[in-house]
Amino acid sequence: MAMTTNIIDSHLHVWASSKESRTFPYAEGQDPPESLTDVASKLALLEQMEIAGVGGSLLVQPINHKFDHSYVISAIKEHPEKFKGMLLHDPSLSSEEAVLRLEQLALKGFVGVRFNPYLWPSKGDGWENMSQGSGLVTFRRAGELQMPVGIMCFRGLQLHLEDIIQLLETCPDTTMILDHFGFTSFSEDGNAAFQELLKLAKYPQLVVKISALFRLGDSAPYEKVRKERFEPLLQAFGPNRLMFGTDFPFVLQQEPSYAGMVKLVSSWIPSDDAQSAVMGKTAERLFGAWGQSKE
Repeated sequence: MAMTTNIIDSHLHVWASSKESRTFPYAEGQDPPESLTDVASKLALLEQMEIAGVGGSLLVQPINHKFDHSYVISAIKEHPEKFKGMLLHDPSLSSEEAVLRLEQLALKGFVGVRFNPYLWPSKGDGWENMSQGSGLVTFRRAGELQMPVGIMCFRGLQLHLEDIIQLLETCPDTTMILDHFGFTSFSEDGNAAFQELLKLAKYPQLVVKISALFRLGDSAPYEKVRKERFEPLLQAFGPNRLMFGTDFPFVLQQEPSYAGMVKLVSSWIPSDDAQSAVMGKTAERLFGAWGQSKE
């Protein structure tokens, strides 16, 4: 790839291999899929990055280790020029405990926070709001620390839209990131949710990850994703509010695998400046340059 920018993978996970799990155990009931157990280590990721020409990665804390961040901490400590972390918020903590944990992990190379709404207690036909209690306090403090907050709407953006808007309007100084095209699949509900996602472009602090193409209900070469998701997002948000991610190691089970996905998404972007933004500069603007401390 003839790119002058540093290619950054803004969304992926690493977890301990079966051997490493003796030191870094998996959370109870959260063993990784057998087919991926030994291909998602920090060293396995570094090999994939080298082949693909990826200069840095944002390690999103995996559910497999849940709230024990030890493995990601070890990866950052061993390869600080390659890795930064995005911690997983624990909704069971009090506001004071959550903020303290946020601040402690910020000192260990974590530059962002992940909200998984399905970790909040369930109520009725949904979950307690992320925009209240410790979620709101953590979201606000993350903004003060210049740590973007990523939202994983795995079951569909439409289920969390009101909560997301509440956070955006209550804390406009906190950057919010929606993972994986906001999980707007090509279902009827997903298509409707995507139209709502485009309307959210009016919030300048909102960024969308161009990641995990395979989770939308399309397959290689992902022309439907390109035409019906990426191109409208590029027009609505602009390249400086979009950023590329692979969703390693799950991408290894999809065509065209890790390096191929880097090349494919890059080929969609019409100009050098836009390509540089989506493939790396947006991530470095939000999280700091890889290989350097965040200013």
